[in-house]
Amino acid sequence: MRSRRRTVALTEDEILAVTVGVARRHDAPIVLVEHDPSWPERYRAEEARVRTTLGPRVIRLEHIGSTPVPGLAARPCIDVLLAVVDSSDEPAYAPALEAAGHVLAIREPGGHQHRVFTTPAGDVHLHVYSAGCPELARLLLFRDRLRTVPEERRRYEQAKRELARRLWGYVQNYADAKSEGIEAIIARAR
Repeated sequence: MRSRRRTVALTEDEILAVTVGVARRHDAPIVLVEHDPSWPERYRAEEARVRTTLGPRVIRLEHIGSTPVPGLAARPCIDVLLAVVDSSDEPAYAPALEAAGHVLAIREPGGHQHRVFTTPAGDVHLHVYSAGCPELARLLLFRDRLRTVPEERRRYEQAKRELARRLWGYVQNYADAKSEGIEAIIARAR
């Protein structure tokens, strides 16, 4: 959900506050799968769909998270970074995304004005930020560090696998638990 520098986990009330619609409890182990060579192709299909839907409103579109990193196990969900002029101006882009089948799932009104849209199957998370937001550079720095430094990739995957064995009330709890390691990777990349 969030890409922020603090490593404190969101409480259930905070998760519910930013969730649009009904927050679904997870209460099951996180499923990680070996890297799937089809993930970049799935991203390209989503990229084409978003570009067709939004046209010139797309400032930047990138494949982020674990699925663009060859050799890295991940949850089988394609994370897409979308930069628009102003992510808080939902009327400028949200109706078009919704008409194309995306569902607004997260609205974080503070700080970075982060929005998350999902596909009905939940296999794509479209993270929307404003152009120029510092989170864009951080997310890309993290992805690129994992792509280019095998030891970082191995260490991160090991941490993910250990965390995935636990039961989490919400998938966001699992994501929060990875924050400290992510921040350490970004710090080393800088």
